Amino acid sequence: MICDLLFVTLQAMFTRKMIRTTILLLAAALSAGCGNHAARSQKRVSASRSAQTAATVTPKSYTYRVRNAYPHATTSYTQGLLWHDGQLWEGTGQYGKSVIQTLDLASGRTHKLAELPRSEFGEGIAIVGGELFQLTWLSNTAHVYRLAEGRLEKIREHRYAGEGWGLTTDGEKLYFSDGSSDLLALDPATFRRERRITVTCEGAPVEYLNELEWIDGRIWANVYTTNQIVIINPATGVVEGIVDLSGILPAEEVSAETDVLNGIAWDPDTRRIFVTGKNWSKLFEIELIEQ
Repeated sequence: MICDLLFVTLQAMFTRKMIRTTILLLAAALSAGCGNHAARSQKRVSASRSAQTAATVTPKSYTYRVRNAYPHATTSYTQGLLWHDGQLWEGTGQYGKSVIQTLDLASGRTHKLAELPRSEFGEGIAIVGGELFQLTWLSNTAHVYRLAEGRLEKIREHRYAGEGWGLTTDGEKLYFSDGSSDLLALDPATFRRERRITVTCEGAPVEYLNELEWIDGRIWANVYTTNQIVIINPATGVVEGIVDLSGILPAEEVSAETDVLNGIAWDPDTRRIFVTGKNWSKLFEIELIEQ
């Protein structure tokens, strides 16, 4: 199956299971009793049919062609990447080194706009409604900044449960990853969870969803520690495509500090796709080639 390479890679990496509680579900089931049996049966039938439909979707397989390669600061531990207002924006991680910055494509020079406290580890970023949102890994805090004349003004924070990994937007809602197989749709004004999307490939859940990007009505997600990006239908959670970026960073550009692939940005005006990785020396503009 097309998903085999993805799952084999995930199984080979370190095991990190998200602990999920069942107490609330059991309590809800007991309180409901035996009433509405027919309605529950119909829901089970519908869920079964949806699972069967998801399992029958075979994702398209893509490789890539590098259209352009640009310099990228090897000190930037890329956690979030996006295109906005004619330039690339990047959120970086690591304690004491987590910043939000813009990038100059030609030179690779960075311009720092905000910096997190040394106690916080930066994660994904997204811009919606004139505001930039920045997740943190273990601090359970999203920082929100107002875009103002080439600078950022901190205006509020939102608290959330669990880890923060990736973030993107469809222009209205935010979509949030926490390293599991689930994505959460959030209200930007309140950060309230509105919908949970379980991501599956040929019926099996895809864990370690990391940096996210919204491209042409689909969510693209880096799968942590792999060279794969999955293309997700946000309505169903079904993986419709897998992009294999193996070998994109030449061996001579890899050093002891070079970390994993992470970072996807989309310029909708020119339809350019950019990718990079943590502490990578290069940022690439790519086009997909269907296999």
